[in-house]
Amino acid sequence: MTESLAATPRLDKDGSVAVLSLGAGENRFNLDSVRALDALLTEVEQGSFTALVTTAEGKIWSNGFDTPWIAANRDLAPETVLAGERLLARMLSFPLPTVAAIGGHCFAAGLLYALAHDLRVMRADRGFVCLPEVTFGAVFTPGMNDLLTARLNPSVAHRAIVLGQRFGGPDAVAVGIVDEAVAEDEVVARAVALAGAHAGNGREAVAALKRQLYAKALGSLGQPTPPDLLRALIDLESGRA
Repeated sequence: MTESLAATPRLDKDGSVAVLSLGAGENRFNLDSVRALDALLTEVEQGSFTALVTTAEGKIWSNGFDTPWIAANRDLAPETVLAGERLLARMLSFPLPTVAAIGGHCFAAGLLYALAHDLRVMRADRGFVCLPEVTFGAVFTPGMNDLLTARLNPSVAHRAIVLGQRFGGPDAVAVGIVDEAVAEDEVVARAVALAGAHAGNGREAVAALKRQLYAKALGSLGQPTPPDLLRALIDLESGRA
């Protein structure tokens, strides 16, 4: 059985701000890790938190889907991709201010998850954000594509998606992928400060406005993955194993 590279998330807090850590490894998404994240997001929603920061420990924020695990568990692949897309949709319409505190590399579906947050703070001196799918012949599902085009301007989307360009902190700020790039030891604190600064608005209004603004992406995320795209994902990873 292929070893899981998935996240082991946990929930902490900083004052009234929920601080959700993806974990300390590659923090990839498989069915178990997505369900664990969903449960923690429910805990945040049901609590008295005023905002949410998502962070991670180590040199990787997230490397996206746990494709080796998916390739080894083909029968669970459709359910896993569907659950991952629903997680993206949930974050995109979350009823609290959300900030991704990106202290390390953020690739593939990891970057999609970061883009589903309201704001992003990145480490300035090291680490990249990147959509490397083009380098191994993969494409995005319709829902993922709608999320990317909703959150990136067209020229940046082209460079990130079609060219697979890597962006360090300052360059990611310059093109609007992230909002701020700061020193390593300031990433989480700055994210918490930003999240807190936007707290206090009614949850129902926040969620409703997000649903209106991102209606297209929310409508396509969580739809069954086209069979040809799903087979391509599995076959590509099997060939790389």
